[in-house]
Amino acid sequence: MTYETVHFIKGEEVASSGDKRQDIYNPATGEVIGSLHLGGPEELKKVVEVAKEASKSWAELSLAKRTAVLFRFRELLVAKTDELAEIVVREHGKVFSDAKGEIARGQEIVEYACGITNLISGAYTPQAATGIDAYSMRQPLGVVAGITPFNFPVMIQLWMAPLAIATGNAFILKPSERDPGAANFIAKLWKEAGLPDGVFNVLHGDKEMVDGLLTHPDVEGISFVGSTPIAKYVYETGVVHGKRVQALGGAKNHALIMPDADMDVVADHLSAAAFGAAGQRCMAISVAVAVGDAAEVTIEKVAEQAKDIKVSNGMDKDADMGPLITPVSRDRVKRIITEAEEAGAAVVVDGRDLVVEGHENGYFVGPTILDKVKTEMAAYGEEVFGPVLVVVRVESLAEGIELINSNPFGNGTCIFTSSGAAARRFTRDIKVGMVGVNVPLPVPLANHSFGGWNDSLFGEHHVYGEEGVQFYTRKKAITQRWPEPKQASGASFNFESRNND
Repeated sequence: MTYETVHFIKGEEVASSGDKRQDIYNPATGEVIGSLHLGGPEELKKVVEVAKEASKSWAELSLAKRTAVLFRFRELLVAKTDELAEIVVREHGKVFSDAKGEIARGQEIVEYACGITNLISGAYTPQAATGIDAYSMRQPLGVVAGITPFNFPVMIQLWMAPLAIATGNAFILKPSERDPGAANFIAKLWKEAGLPDGVFNVLHGDKEMVDGLLTHPDVEGISFVGSTPIAKYVYETGVVHGKRVQALGGAKNHALIMPDADMDVVADHLSAAAFGAAGQRCMAISVAVAVGDAAEVTIEKVAEQAKDIKVSNGMDKDADMGPLITPVSRDRVKRIITEAEEAGAAVVVDGRDLVVEGHENGYFVGPTILDKVKTEMAAYGEEVFGPVLVVVRVESLAEGIELINSNPFGNGTCIFTSSGAAARRFTRDIKVGMVGVNVPLPVPLANHSFGGWNDSLFGEHHVYGEEGVQFYTRKKAITQRWPEPKQASGASFNFESRNND
């Protein structure tokens, strides 16, 4: 039995006015499980009008009432975690435990947004000059939109919407067409939590909808996560049309392994970081930079782990890894592995021929390890977005740092070592936005910020944390005087100093 996924506008599910549809697949089986309504100009016009109107009254609501909605939403998110995770598994393919982990990670941002009363406070300076006080405040942008990728259909929207809503904006979510179901489920949770209709909306669509949001004059801000070419396009198009834009791009995350590292720790964490979610994470470790003698033992131990990984349907309680999102993704990953092998890379563990019993039509590729990879190979240069770990050998810490810094991406990286001196040098010299020390997925806590450097981020603001509050608000400075009745104002034609009384 298949289902239909429609838009969610002004608190209601709304079908498209046109007949543009797209199939929704279960990646583990290859079967069509649903039909997605893709929006057109009429849906775009309606959702922006609704959001613009809703933003006015929502922004005027007290912080206490906004916070109460956020707290209720958080409780609903916890209560509905399993149900939501099942939707993610069905449409994305990641294993159930990983889907629950994604929801928990997004929940942290909701909890952070519950503290909006402190996060949005301004500054006050009494008696800035005689009889004059000065203060500043942050006010919402109005209508903002989030354009999110397939790989985290819950977490990434929760990086955006809670802070946007807490700061007084109305939010339009344009989720990936590949796994749209989670967006509508969460929209209903917002409504159940008491969020006024129109403050959170879901608009499904393709590039036409993205372009519509980027160019619509009433959309003030755009938050995007996706590939680097599209992130650059989103940033440039949005800025040209006068919008505030944060656009997070692709990644090629390196783990530098020193010979003094605990190799059992390296193997455990590196295999999870490389193969979890079938490598479809922007923080996945896809390159192991092995220093000197670390190479052989790293490869040996990670290969042992890789061969024991159970690849299956994400709802299988014993599954460690699920399928890729589409057959196109599967075929691309296989092609990159083959090209690397033909160019001289050694295939230590080969996942190209994996077939999952009972799921022969699923989009599976098994864990793969490539040794002796050269930087000119696509397996190194491209964001593979699959369960492929490439090993590049270097002779020193300095050479490893230089290699990582020469890569155009700068999203995340880490070092495995027992040396505080090596770790300190690495963290200070590396040109990457998020850095781990013996932590392979250095995803920052909610009160910090998520964002890379170089081709991994376009725009000034990272996601969530203090920078998220800043992104969704504009600062306003007020200077005021309240003279006594009939008292001279003290006005001057000169640009006077505040030192004058």
